Amino acid sequence: DYELIFVDDGSRDKSADILQKLANKDPHVVVIQLGRNFGHQVAISAGLDFSSGKGVIIMDADLQDPPEVLPEFIEKWREGHDIVYAIRTNRKEGWFKRNSYAFFYRILQRIAAIQIPLDAGDFCLMDRKAVEILTHMPERNRFMRGIRSWIGLDQVGLAYDRDSRYAGQPKFTYSKLIYLALDGLVSFSFLPLRLISIVGFMVSFVSIILAFSYAIQRITKGLNPPGFATIVVSIFFLAGMQLITLGVIGEYVGRIFEE
Repeated sequence: DYELIFVDDGSRDKSADILQKLANKDPHVVVIQLGRNFGHQVAISAGLDFSSGKGVIIMDADLQDPPEVLPEFIEKWREGHDIVYAIRTNRKEGWFKRNSYAFFYRILQRIAAIQIPLDAGDFCLMDRKAVEILTHMPERNRFMRGIRSWIGLDQVGLAYDRDSRYAGQPKFTYSKLIYLALDGLVSFSFLPLRLISIVGFMVSFVSIILAFSYAIQRITKGLNPPGFATIVVSIFFLAGMQLITLGVIGEYVGRIFEE
């Protein structure tokens, strides 16, 4: 048996009406209508919450993720893998968008606390066991492909060529993509917090070096540093200490977030 769950993420066209007519004719079709546009990741979470199958496939409706690879997903799943995720080997999109994705995934893999596969999107097949774990997680702001890696289990990648959009214009704007990327970086790495402390130590170190150099000039050569030099050193030192303090607080906040 099977079910097709369509999540309407606050569309303003007639998509919801068309889907509802389809659901009225076919009992296998389920339509979830969100009250407004909550975003891609929330829509995925809503679909998972209403799913009931032993295996669940997450797939965008624009056909960039080809249905032709689904039999390969199912075959891998039947071999015993809990999660089968798709790896995009070729993206038929613009140069800027294609390379931005590639850059983001490589940065994320370097700084993330967990191993997130390169070029793996949300297109995947998950066993009911994995779905139950995901649906019971309390996060509201979700980076699904990161959470999917975080839960572990037996995962395997499947390479495919990502097609161009079948029809229409994407509603996932560059600003939303940037927000999603930042969400992924912040959710799975403490590095941004630690960078604050690192910068603070560097600034403080520079101020100490300047202070010593002015002191040595005063002792050895009898030179008085100009008035602004003392101000600059003081500002550098205080700024560094403030950044270090923020970094320490950030470490504690990061631990709270992790718990």
